[in-house]
Amino acid sequence: MRRFLTAVLACLGITATALVATPAYATGFSTYGSGVNVRSDAYLSSAVVRTLSGPTSIDVDCQKHGDRVSNSDGTSEWWAHVPALGGYVTVVYISVPEDKLPGVPECGTDNPPPADGDITLADVQAMFGTRIANPSIVETGLPSLNQAMRDANINTPYRKAAFLATLVHESRLEYNIREIGDTRLYGGRGYIQLTGDFNYGPAGQYFGIDLLGNPDLAMSLQWSAPIARWYWTVARNINPYADNLDMGRVNAAIGYPAGAEDQRRCDSFKNAIRYLTGSVPSGVICTRPSPLKGDTSKLTRTQFDALAKNGGGLG
Repeated sequence: MRRFLTAVLACLGITATALVATPAYATGFSTYGSGVNVRSDAYLSSAVVRTLSGPTSIDVDCQKHGDRVSNSDGTSEWWAHVPALGGYVTVVYISVPEDKLPGVPECGTDNPPPADGDITLADVQAMFGTRIANPSIVETGLPSLNQAMRDANINTPYRKAAFLATLVHESRLEYNIREIGDTRLYGGRGYIQLTGDFNYGPAGQYFGIDLLGNPDLAMSLQWSAPIARWYWTVARNINPYADNLDMGRVNAAIGYPAGAEDQRRCDSFKNAIRYLTGSVPSGVICTRPSPLKGDTSKLTRTQFDALAKNGGGLG
C-alpha cells in the first residue's frame, strides 16, 4: 500500500528530493521510505555510495539481477541502475507494484558482457587436469561462477588461483554436487561444500532465502556460486591470504583440520598460478601456523581472524 501511495505522489511531482534532467534513454521512477542505500553494485555486500534521506525521483537506465531484498511490501532480486547517483537501488524500495521494473531493459542486454578475464572450461582443464571430471556441468556453471568472482573482487591471478584451487578440491568445480556419503541434513553442498547449520543459517539470512528449510538450494545453479562468494568474503575474508600467497591460511579458512590435503591444494594453487602467469613466484606458503591446524569450521569470522593474526604474517 505504501508503495502505491508513494507512486501516486510521484506522479503528482510530490517527492522529498528531485534529480535534474531525465536522460532520453532513462525511465523516471520514485523511491519511498528513508535511509534507502545506493550501492556500487547489485549486492548487499557492495559499497554504499550514498543514502537517500527520503522519497526521491530517480532516472533508471537499466536493471540488474542481484541479491534478494525483502521488506513489508514485498521481495525483489532486481536492482535499478541510477546513473545520476552512481549506483544501484533495490527495486523493493521503488514505488511500483511489480518486483521488476516495467519497461526497463536489463543491464548489458544490448551488448554481450565483456569476457576479458573470465575463466573458461579450457582454462580449468589446463589448470587441474583430471580433477575436472564432468566438463559439461562445469561449463554450465561457469557464467555464474565468473559473476561470483567479479562480485567478490577475485580479480587477480593469485586470488583466482586460490579460489579455483579451493573449489576444485571441494566440489570438482561442479555447482550441483553433494558430498559423497554425507547424509547429514546440513552436509556439504555446492561449489564451496557449505556445511553445518552455523553456515546454512547465516548464508540464507544474507541472501533472504530459507537454506535451513531447503538446504538443497545450496547446490542449485542460482545459489551455488553466490554462496561460495558469500563464504569467501563474508563468512571469511580470504582474498588477503591469496594476495600473500598464503595457501596455508586459505585452507584453514575453509575449515578442515591440517593434513596431507593442505599440500595437495597448495600444489593445485601453484598449477593455477603457473597457468595464469607463466611461472610460480617464490614465497608460496603451504603450511598453516600452529593456531590454525585444527578444525576451524565452527569459528566465527572474528574468532578465525584473531587466530590467523596470532599465527603471524598478516596484520
